[in-house]
Amino acid sequence: MRKKVLIIGGVAGGASAAARLRRLNEFAEIIIFERGEYISFANCGLPYYIGNVIRERERLIVQTPENMKRRFNIDVRTLSEVIKIDRDNKMIEVLDRSKGSSYMESYDQLVISTGAEPFRPKIDGIDSDRIFSLRDIPDTDRIKDFVDRTRPKKALIVGAGFIGLEVAENLHDRGLEVTVVELSDHVIGPLDYDMASFVHHYIKSKGIELLLNNSVTSFKSEGSVIWAELSPKSTINTDMVVIGVGVRPETKLASDAGIKLGNRGGILVNECMQTSDPDIFAVGDAAEVCDFIHEGTVLIPLAGPANKQGRIAADNICGRNSVYRGTQGTSIVKVFDMVVGLTGSNERQLEMKGVDYYKSITHSSSHAGYYPGAETMSIKLLFAKDDGKVLGAQIVGYGGVDKRIDVIATAIRGGMTVYDLEELELAYAPPFSSAKDPVNIAGYTASNIMKGDTSVFHWNEVQGLDRSKVYIVDVRTKMEFSLGTIEGAINIPVDELRDRLTELRDGKDIYLFCQAGLRGYIAERILMQQGFEAVKNLSGGYMVYNMAMQSQLPDNIIGGSAFADKEESRKKKNNDEKREVTECGKPRVYKIDVSELKHDEMMLRVAEHIKNLDNGDLLEITTAMPLLSKEMKSWCESVGCILLGIDNKELANKAIIQKERDTGI
Repeated sequence: MRKKVLIIGGVAGGASAAARLRRLNEFAEIIIFERGEYISFANCGLPYYIGNVIRERERLIVQTPENMKRRFNIDVRTLSEVIKIDRDNKMIEVLDRSKGSSYMESYDQLVISTGAEPFRPKIDGIDSDRIFSLRDIPDTDRIKDFVDRTRPKKALIVGAGFIGLEVAENLHDRGLEVTVVELSDHVIGPLDYDMASFVHHYIKSKGIELLLNNSVTSFKSEGSVIWAELSPKSTINTDMVVIGVGVRPETKLASDAGIKLGNRGGILVNECMQTSDPDIFAVGDAAEVCDFIHEGTVLIPLAGPANKQGRIAADNICGRNSVYRGTQGTSIVKVFDMVVGLTGSNERQLEMKGVDYYKSITHSSSHAGYYPGAETMSIKLLFAKDDGKVLGAQIVGYGGVDKRIDVIATAIRGGMTVYDLEELELAYAPPFSSAKDPVNIAGYTASNIMKGDTSVFHWNEVQGLDRSKVYIVDVRTKMEFSLGTIEGAINIPVDELRDRLTELRDGKDIYLFCQAGLRGYIAERILMQQGFEAVKNLSGGYMVYNMAMQSQLPDNIIGGSAFADKEESRKKKNNDEKREVTECGKPRVYKIDVSELKHDEMMLRVAEHIKNLDNGDLLEITTAMPLLSKEMKSWCESVGCILLGIDNKELANKAIIQKERDTGI
């Protein structure tokens, strides 16, 4: 059937709609209008071109007008901006930017794929040519050319979302001193605070300054320097700025044409991707679509949904009954070597919707602990109180995060419950997983909550506990307890618990915790079967509590830059004439990999190795668990060592310590 379909905008939504239309209708006249030079490019890869990870600019270009014409017989008109939609006459007005003249074009159906534009707040001084946004290839060219040409030493990133953190990483990798300013109390907006705290520590360990609860109020340029005024009151100077405070849908064209917008400001569409005008469709970042999990609509600017929406719009234009069932916001981002995956709802969304939910946090190894290279991932699961239906998940870790977030995203799409997660049969071999996959572990823990086999409390409830009316019991080892614990906690290691039950028999509620949650759960089961009733276990353990509480320090500085303690340690070393070194004048370096061990076992193993070191010897420790500067400093002091630094490499977390003295451990 011959019909004329016009598409406003390319990239993910528009280009996929055009290609699908041609596959379904060989004889349709299809025209794409793109106001820029590029109709289909890898916008998710732009930060990595700036960082020289992607070295060939051409690799960012997915399709060219010539290729679209040759393969799909699609008329692609670049530098052609649609400035008006005349719905009554089914015409559009197009400005040919290369000629400076406009013309009219008729349509049978129209697809709007105008996308979203970076939000640039109205701040004094923001128009400086050293202040950038990142949306398309020309933006990327400007940033990369500036960095290549002027060799800036400092960069300020405003906004700690996906793009902001990716740009921060890539500029840091190019040798710039990077500061990230974020208005919120945590990075990556869709994350909950407790999971974001893991990212805070990691970003700081990489040498990036992270200023949370801060905003830029003005910029002032003085030569090659930009001064940024922050609120709360402070000033920092930088050589360049990248604004990454989010995007907003480009809807003016649709709005001017009388097309209905949604409550969130996007173009409102039905399940067929039709707007309020049945002959006009909208796809991609400009479209406001249904929320897959809850009633209502959402704006989620992601390439995956945009591609699917373009395909569905094309199906319906060609008479096929194809529906878009909604977006659940599955996404993933790499921050240096750390990986953050999300799907479904977070706590804020569930509370806004008035949904009754449970939550749990588990820590698992990416694969079998005895196989080299295992890394810890933390999984937060949100699920309905009434039936255990999975509502959302957040995962922070390194290797294997992508696999697990995709499994849980599929479970959400299938309407599965936490009981189903227990039963999932997932691929296992030592290099890839464990016999109980991290998703299974998350399911077991959540199911235990649903069944009443465990009752949990959370890190943000600890401060509200009345210490005079409850026992807070640290069931970790004495060594772990000595390195730091919750204020007011008593130490009863889980292996001693049965012999010390009388210490808890006075009717007080009991709040248990260990490092990650497992030993606390075992202790809880012991106490409940011994007749104790009011017993709770800290979800995610002391690891989550410690991360989250340190992230709330007034200056929001956690850990310091990678090996930031070197200079202080070096000064101390130079002043210590009694330090023993090898004959060649250099300290001996020993390495130990404790990736396969749990937290308590890890600390004991390292302590045993320290006994055999001579004063001045160095020990490089590789672990699968996140290392915190504050905890490591305290521990090093207790065993007669100094912390030279913490680093986070691709395959594991590392710390380097130096033995100072014998302590008799």
